[in-house]
Amino acid sequence: GVKVAVMQGRVHYYEGYPMTDVVLPARLLGRMGAKVLFLTNAAGGINYTMHAGDLMLLRDQITCFVPSPLIGPNPGDLGPRFPDMSRVYDEELAGIIRDTAARCAIPLKEGVYCQLTGPQFESPAEIRMLRVLGADAVGMSTAVEAVAARHMGMRVAGVSCISNLGCGMTNAPLTSEEVNETAARVADRFTQLVTESIRAIGAAL
Repeated sequence: GVKVAVMQGRVHYYEGYPMTDVVLPARLLGRMGAKVLFLTNAAGGINYTMHAGDLMLLRDQITCFVPSPLIGPNPGDLGPRFPDMSRVYDEELAGIIRDTAARCAIPLKEGVYCQLTGPQFESPAEIRMLRVLGADAVGMSTAVEAVAARHMGMRVAGVSCISNLGCGMTNAPLTSEEVNETAARVADRFTQLVTESIRAIGAAL
């Protein structure tokens, strides 16, 4: 009963796209009339309380390691030149997702997400640095899309699947296969959380 536009995958900055192209899908959804952007990703856990397979509600983000999608001329019909980012992730939507997780008996962590450019995984020293900066998870997407959406006045929510622990937190090297295996293992739980949260958001808004 909720009208949605769903994207399968995304383009990444590390693939060589300009940042304006990376956020173009989010811009397009906003132009199509979407009021809420629900972002998902796979991320590496930085906080020692995280484990592979955890789901993490995004409460804030760090974007200073990637180019801003707002660099360049500002289209005034999209948003202001200097948009406020004090509430990137909407508090009401976060509450709905939190309540949905509790109702569905889905464990849900919360934390700060940091986007790096990739495509290489982070070094142990970088993971230690990010932990000092206050990040709980790290990935190669999502944050710039959230910035672009907020610039347009869209409300943003986000959930990460913690696919692995950051480099240096275990003795094992990081591989993309591990990321894919974890994502497949928690896919049903992740799908349930997103689907039921969208239903609840649609009913609330």
